[in-house]
Amino acid sequence: MSRTRIKICGLTREADVDIAVQAGADAIGLVFYDKSPRAVTVARAAELAGRLPPFVTPVGLFVNADASLIDAALQALPTLTLQFHGDETPEACERWQRPYLRAARMAPGFDLLDFAHRFSSAQAVLLDAFVEGYGGGGKVFDWSLLPPSVPSPVVLSGGLSAANVIDGVLKVRPWAVDVSSGVEAAKGLKDAEKIRHFCSAVREADQQIAAQARS
Repeated sequence: MSRTRIKICGLTREADVDIAVQAGADAIGLVFYDKSPRAVTVARAAELAGRLPPFVTPVGLFVNADASLIDAALQALPTLTLQFHGDETPEACERWQRPYLRAARMAPGFDLLDFAHRFSSAQAVLLDAFVEGYGGGGKVFDWSLLPPSVPSPVVLSGGLSAANVIDGVLKVRPWAVDVSSGVEAAKGLKDAEKIRHFCSAVREADQQIAAQARS
């Protein structure tokens, strides 16, 4: 059985990167959206990503970004995976011929199957809550909105924390989970114990799934 991957998003400090890696994160998210309190510059992102060991992936979050910003980020962070959270078309996402994630803003009536089909070139579809503006705002969406199966790997996001991620993994069975505000002491400032508890909770969910498979 494949384990659930973990992405800790919105990192702005060296200590938070180190804790995320020590706790078992598979990826860290760096926000290149200047309206976010978690935004970092390309230079700062490169400093933070430079602390990553092999096999931990830096992911850059963009919202309707200018091509020049994405170009600069890819030049500074050669291993960067792109994550698009705005109104980007499939053609815009594919422009750089790099691995990318596409965020889907979940709301009643949203056709996730059609969305996943249109963005079939994405490595995964990231499921987030619909809010005014962009980003999930730390809100949980109604997981019952999800169809029985999605033709793309799914990253579950939106209001996750150690308190609800076990339930989310058991119900959705995502390829990965993505957390930001649920492991923070304040916006952009992560809490080491919350990160550890979150990662431990994901592993516990995986153990429960493995136990169910054996029974």
